[in-house]
Formats: sequence, structure tokens, C-alpha cells
Amino acid sequence: MNIHTEFHRFLNRHDKESLLKQKGLAIWMCGLSGSGKSTIANAAERVLHQQGHFTIILDGDNLRSGLNSNLGFSDEDRLENIRRFAELTKILVNNGVIVFISAITPRGELRDLARGIVGEENLFEVYVKASYEACEQRDVKGLYAKAAKGEIPNFTGQASSFEEPQNPDLTLDTEALSVEDAAIELVEGILPRISTL
Repeated sequence: MNIHTEFHRFLNRHDKESLLKQKGLAIWMCGLSGSGKSTIANAAERVLHQQGHFTIILDGDNLRSGLNSNLGFSDEDRLENIRRFAELTKILVNNGVIVFISAITPRGELRDLARGIVGEENLFEVYVKASYEACEQRDVKGLYAKAAKGEIPNFTGQASSFEEPQNPDLTLDTEALSVEDAAIELVEGILPRISTL
């Protein structure tokens, strides 16, 4: 190896993926608040970590309290929220990282925007399916109770609609699946896409 030549060559995606022994992939998990997106992402991430994969979770709540703290829930702000999510995801995926994105992403146009930015071949869309009523009963964050009192404007599923994905790569019905079973199904679904063999 000529070290002087190596200094002048930019590292590319293949170099990063070879080091990590995996292919970068965005696992875009959409669904109503409380449907189980973050819970399943965390469980699947743990499985992949144990298998030696490097992963990152981008969670809607976390990004909205930091990077996207200046955004509300108007149509324009929702679009900008997803655009920023997608641009950050693209950078990570192009550096060989397996990225779980847990974001409601309520409309088809938003999911199309994300796919256009990240790249069709780099995005694995997962619909974490649960009815509004089931999520309302879970209400792990107390959001549904606030929405019922009118304290959250444009709450998805109530004042603002959620369009079910038409052709997701995977649908996980959390009213029928346990967290463990959903995580296993998800890992099995993405393994062929992240394997370098």
C-alpha cells in the first residue's frame, strides 16, 4: 500500500460498509403514536447488536426535542420534520449504518419524500399497525388523554388523518403480535438487506 496515494483517496460507502461488515439501511417505521414503533425498534436493535451490527435509532420524540424543536405540527412543519429526518438518515446510511427511524409519518407524500431523499434501495418501510382505539387504550405517553381534552391540536388519528401505507416492505400488527415476535419478524425481514455476504 502506498500511504501517500491513500491520503488522497476519499473513503466511500463501500469502505465504511467493509469496516462495519454490514450494508447501510434505513428501517423507516411509521404508525400511530403508541402503535409500538419505538418499542419494536429497540428490541430489534438489541438483537442486531448481539449479532455484531452497528445501529442507531432516530426517534421522533427525541428529534423533536432537539434538532427539530422549532417545528410544530402543521402540514408544512410535518413535511420539514420528515425532510430533516430523511437527510440525517441518508448521511448515516451512506456511511454504512443501520438506522431505525421511529416517526409517525402520517401521509403517503411524506413517506414518498423520505424514500426520495434516502433512496428506494436504501429504505425498508415498516408499517407498525394498531387501531386508534388500541393506541388510545395503551396511551403510554398520555397523549391520547390530552388529545381527547383538545389539548393537542392536529393530533394524528383524531384531528389529523393517518393514511395507511399501501405497499410497505413489512406490516407488523401489534394487536396480534407480541413485541418479541414483531422484533424477530423485523430482523428476519431486514437481514438479507444488511448482509455483506
